Amino acid sequence: MVTGAGSGIGRGTALRLAREGAHVAALDVVPDGLEGLAAEASAPGALGEAGGRIVTGPVDIADEDSVRAAIAAVTDERGGLDAVVNAAAVHYGDHTHEMSLERWNRLISINLTGTFLMVRESLPSLLESPHGGVIVNFSSTSAFFAHPYMAAYSATKGAIMSFTHAIALEYADRGLRAVSVVPGGIETAITGSTPANLPADTDWDKFAKLMPVLGRGKFGTPDSIAGVVAMLVSDDGAYITGTEIR
Repeated sequence: MVTGAGSGIGRGTALRLAREGAHVAALDVVPDGLEGLAAEASAPGALGEAGGRIVTGPVDIADEDSVRAAIAAVTDERGGLDAVVNAAAVHYGDHTHEMSLERWNRLISINLTGTFLMVRESLPSLLESPHGGVIVNFSSTSAFFAHPYMAAYSATKGAIMSFTHAIALEYADRGLRAVSVVPGGIETAITGSTPANLPADTDWDKFAKLMPVLGRGKFGTPDSIAGVVAMLVSDDGAYITGTEIR
């Protein structure tokens, strides 16, 4: 099960997993994104010959009832659940002294509480997986350094990393693994919209000091992350838990 699957890293991950033979429940709050994913996945040869497939469904990860309904639909259709990839998130910044409580709470409710709800509601099924359940949560390099104008976003991503450490240990004796993936500069709709979501007087020199970009100055692509996630939810990641891959 992959959240945020309508675009960006979530979409790339859903496609990669299906191409490697997984049966993927691709969830998102934006119907248009899911329609585009379904169309891409249904094109001849799009998923290769490994036998994977993608089914799509709605979820608002910040809404408890929506999360419960989505996970019930997935487990009823498939009879169980082996892995959850929590890629859904929002991203914007403010001068901290000007940030409204509404904007703070929106980041917390989607990024952090949404991850918690998806984990909590999926745990019963994951713990019954004969393969050993896997949770992949998404943190950010913002959790490691002083990311200007994004104190709230950084706080959610740091909290997700700590949350992942805790559940990894809590359920290790029941075969569950939990890992955080920590992307840096990846080319997605979120990063593309960053300039418009920052203060008008943003000092871009601060970003140049913090975020080296590899190669020819280009961001990575969602595929750069999708392969790591595919490894983590497979047997290749069987001894990776309670940590993060940056």
